Amino acid sequence: MAKPQIEELRSEALQTIDSATRELIIAAKTVYNTPETGFNEFQTSKFVQQQLQALGYVVETGIARTGMKAVLRGSKPGPTVAVIAELDALKVPAHPGADPETGAAHACGHHAQTGVMLGVARAMNTANIQDSLDGNLAFIVTPAEEFIEIQDRLVLRDAGVIEFLSGKQEMIRLGSFDDVDMTMMVHTSAGNGGAGLNIGGTSNAHVSHQVRYIGRSAHAGGSPDQGVNALQAAMLANSAINSQRETFRESDVVRVHGILSRGGSSVNAVPDDVLYEGRVRARTVDDIESIADQVIRCYRAGALAMGASVEVQEIAGYHDLIQDPTLKKMFVENAELILGRDSINVVPDEQTQGGSTDMGDLSSIMPVIHPYANAATGVGHGHDYLVEDYDRAVVAPAKVITATVLDLLGNGAQKAREALAKSKPRMTREEYVSTQRTRFRTETYDPD
Repeated sequence: MAKPQIEELRSEALQTIDSATRELIIAAKTVYNTPETGFNEFQTSKFVQQQLQALGYVVETGIARTGMKAVLRGSKPGPTVAVIAELDALKVPAHPGADPETGAAHACGHHAQTGVMLGVARAMNTANIQDSLDGNLAFIVTPAEEFIEIQDRLVLRDAGVIEFLSGKQEMIRLGSFDDVDMTMMVHTSAGNGGAGLNIGGTSNAHVSHQVRYIGRSAHAGGSPDQGVNALQAAMLANSAINSQRETFRESDVVRVHGILSRGGSSVNAVPDDVLYEGRVRARTVDDIESIADQVIRCYRAGALAMGASVEVQEIAGYHDLIQDPTLKKMFVENAELILGRDSINVVPDEQTQGGSTDMGDLSSIMPVIHPYANAATGVGHGHDYLVEDYDRAVVAPAKVITATVLDLLGNGAQKAREALAKSKPRMTREEYVSTQRTRFRTETYDPD
């Protein structure tokens, strides 16, 4: 008996997704209602694990604390394609979906990715389809894409629980992607035109700074002249950074921003221990280097002006995103086939809005695509960011990813092999890990 053709398998898979639409959207909304920040997604992780197990998958759990992985194996050996979902939420206490105790909220739309991944997992999990695959399909659930709560993550790092501070970075280090050849995921978006899906573009690289100013405490009313005000040192540094902005080239898409995480212990004492958290973003890791040097000079200047000391801890952030042209082309073709020609907006490869993602780190070592589903309203990471159209956020991406996987791994996995032959990653996994380790460094500057 002849094996079904790709067209028949696609039809079968899409019907499966259509029949499960309600369950997939409920799954996404369940994750929305239990927001948790990175490396703390224990409830979310357990829920996703249960959903995958209910579909018959064997799930490896506890990877990078809350991450997991399941693999559907085809009838013949071949490349492995991974579909990724991110577990974590942001901290936006004013968001309507925020946890009242932690302030965590899905103000970036990661919760929709669970529905997408489960849709693909359900559609592909039939004997008919499995028997037609030359290769494997991995479902990789990653923690901590949002690069936040750095101090908490450094505590985990010091305790040996993690080494790198994001989920995909850590899972690369641990070897979770060693048997994976290419990856894809779809993120939600707002305000990116009328098309349902955007594909293409890039993202900024970034580096993070933990900047600790040490002054001298004294009575703020009785003897302020006896103190060294660490808060003023941080504020002067921030002013110096703002004075540098006219020197940043817009072509490098530079973004420099920060917060005061600790500004002193009491209002009636001169602040003597202040923590400023900074972020430097630019188009590439190389572009960041000179900007980061300028910013670090500003940190030092604040300390020098006040006679404080400053410790600058540089933390390895993200690499810029490279979208694989072969995967991009296949995704576009399937989106047009399934959703119609007007469903896709193809974004120029060099276009970036200034944000960052650790999918950029994966793209340094293998082919990836990271399309966006225009399904939300409001401003990303804002109190008003809400996924409104779950058909666009969950159902449509699940269908297009499923069809793309079938194209890649069907017919002897010819298209997957072609994509791999054309791909030229910037570095190996070992080179990536080594590079990231060199990006962690600490410098102390004492004006005395």
